[in-house]
Amino acid sequence: MQYNKVTQSQINQFKTIIGEPFVIINKIDLEQYSHDYTEDLKYFPEVVLKPRTTNEISSILKICNENRIPVTPRGAGTGLSGGALPIFGGVVISMERFNEIIEIDERNFQATVEPGVVNEVFQNAVKEKNLFYPPDPASKGSCFLGGNLAHSSGGPRALKYGTTRDYVLNIEVVLPTGEIMWTGANTLKYSTGYNLTHLMIGSEGTLAIITKIVFKLIPYPQQNLLLLAPFSSAEKACEAVNGIFKAGFTPSACEFMEPKGLKLSANMLNIHFEIAENIEAYLLIEVDGNDLDLMMKNCEKISEVLYAFECLDVLFADSAEQKEYFWKLRRAIGEAVKTRSVYKEEDTVVPRAELPILFKGVRAIANKYGFKTVCYGHAGDGNLHVNILKDKLSDEEWNSKINDGITEIFQLCKQLKGTISGEHGIGLVQKPFMHIVMPEFQLEIMRKIKTVFDPNGILNPGKIF
Repeated sequence: MQYNKVTQSQINQFKTIIGEPFVIINKIDLEQYSHDYTEDLKYFPEVVLKPRTTNEISSILKICNENRIPVTPRGAGTGLSGGALPIFGGVVISMERFNEIIEIDERNFQATVEPGVVNEVFQNAVKEKNLFYPPDPASKGSCFLGGNLAHSSGGPRALKYGTTRDYVLNIEVVLPTGEIMWTGANTLKYSTGYNLTHLMIGSEGTLAIITKIVFKLIPYPQQNLLLLAPFSSAEKACEAVNGIFKAGFTPSACEFMEPKGLKLSANMLNIHFEIAENIEAYLLIEVDGNDLDLMMKNCEKISEVLYAFECLDVLFADSAEQKEYFWKLRRAIGEAVKTRSVYKEEDTVVPRAELPILFKGVRAIANKYGFKTVCYGHAGDGNLHVNILKDKLSDEEWNSKINDGITEIFQLCKQLKGTISGEHGIGLVQKPFMHIVMPEFQLEIMRKIKTVFDPNGILNPGKIF
């Protein structure tokens, strides 16, 4: 696909549409839009636009479509697959000014928001009304809801409550050709033709730009309990996860963490966390609900399951402060790994019972290729984040044999009936591996869908396939 450069005439048009202060062309200012949280990759856009209305985005896209200018939608820039990288230059449309919670409809348990609202801000706003929006990625304090939709983000509580996809009722979008539409209806049921709402979720900004979202909400659980369980065998920790469910319990979260990840997190946060030498893994388990006595009984029974899988101890967080302390350590691991080394984060996911095999396989592949890993993730839904560190590897080793190791990890996921991304998306860095989990004809179907929505291929080109 051939794309055209942005001209001064078009920049002047953009200034007329959204106002000169919101058209960014200075290279120093463009730098922050040249990267996200994916490895150490950088691609500079020619111009960054910060519109405020749906109609402004429509006008911008019409100009770009007519002139074959590539457009990259961007949220908070917290993505881990390169989805917000403008690899062909062109225009970045930053959604940072779309930051309004339009309505919280308590009567219908719904909320209408703009895509630039920060996840945690939205969670807190609905919590004030005793309502609950569960999806909570590790970056919930900074990531935008629009980006969450773009990747169908999950987080720890996806285990019990589902991912972003399970809470979206309707979306207003602008197509690459400038048309504005709603994808569905504000109803809990929808059987009216193809479900374009679900097609948009996880499309990584390749089909349309999201401008409004209608979310389903649920009642807020009033109580939660948190357990931290160390294991001398990481594989036993993985086995224990499925044991909890087989015993009849569904925690609201069940997180797997290697000690080296927790050490990096504690060091970065400058807080003390003591780890015994014989520990290979931790499980962080949360139970929530409204009946505290029942929850306590369930935690006692879950503890019995953990001990049956050779857990060394079970620590109950005995205060809100201790709960926050444990969650802070867990949520900071990804950022801590990033500060330690250049790294690649693989978002592997397999059926939950296959997690022990996946973890064992990842260790064997890492040993085979001589690289270091830090593993953590959402064990309850089989989603293991495998962080591969560059550490002391040469540039040649990093740029060659690492991909062979990643290929083997993904082949293992495929063998276990899993896939190569559970919540981070494909974006730029995972697209070379799509053939492992999808035959060519299936990728071609996706390309044809892309062409229907985006005939000139201007919207987030070079991503997914």
